[in-house]
Amino acid sequence: MQRIVKPKTQRAKRALEKRDAKITENTKKCTFIRGGNTSETVTRALKELYILKKTSGIMMQRKNMMRPFEDRSQLEHFAKKNDSSLFLFGSHSKKRPHNLVFGRMFDFQVLDMVELGIDKFTSMYEIKNAKCMSGTKPCLVFSGDLFETEHEYKRLKNLMIDFFRGPVVPNIRLAGLEHVISITAINGKVLFRSYRVSMKKSGSKTPRVELQDIGPSMDLVLRRCHLASLDLYKQSMKKPKQLKPKKKKNIKHDVFGTKLGRIHMESQDLDKLQIRKVKALKRQKPSDVKKDAEVGVETKKAKTDDAAR
Repeated sequence: MQRIVKPKTQRAKRALEKRDAKITENTKKCTFIRGGNTSETVTRALKELYILKKTSGIMMQRKNMMRPFEDRSQLEHFAKKNDSSLFLFGSHSKKRPHNLVFGRMFDFQVLDMVELGIDKFTSMYEIKNAKCMSGTKPCLVFSGDLFETEHEYKRLKNLMIDFFRGPVVPNIRLAGLEHVISITAINGKVLFRSYRVSMKKSGSKTPRVELQDIGPSMDLVLRRCHLASLDLYKQSMKKPKQLKPKKKKNIKHDVFGTKLGRIHMESQDLDKLQIRKVKALKRQKPSDVKKDAEVGVETKKAKTDDAAR
């Protein structure tokens, strides 16, 4: 029989509450892991991608001998220890040089993993342009038909959105949009570029936008993939009932966005309807109708008698 061990201190209790499931998720953390053998290119790529995610990233200082596609137990251990749902693993070997593995977790178990090889790398320190502040929420731009047609590239796009999107915010001001990450799939390669947005005067209310390359820049090649099954993927995307919008009855919108509502009313008794009392519209009793008819007949007779005289 397994015993449920309760936390003995307030600090342990708060730590468990942070890791507990929530209706609204926290900002996803990412663990950056160096493999047993890494090249200088991989080490620089890990450090500079960590700078882009510094506010929600954890860099492991020691080297770790592991093979993510063969044994995932150590990755899952690091995810549970650091309470992170994303990871980036870097390694280098003769068979797979300059290797990066992007992945994410679901319930502290590996959900998706995509292996990318670095063909060309340009460091941000080699590009002499003004940089963005660390922790800036980026604008993600995806280009290429492969992201819409190929199943593996669709998942890669979804994984990259999860990886770089940052905190969820209700509104974004125009001046705060200063970092753009462009990911392009073309000719079997994935081109990763990072830009800084500079807004200049244009003579009108809309500013002229220019993009300045700030790095890092990478030409990547898709290698191996470990994708979750459709059932597990749907389960990971499931939303709690509290977040689902409640359907409002008898309300709909037309093509032009006009809000239309249907009101249900009880049948109304028009006899009891309060209206202006007009003598001509007043309903008479049957006895009064007979009296009026008799009076009309008598007046007609009186008129005929007068005419005869």
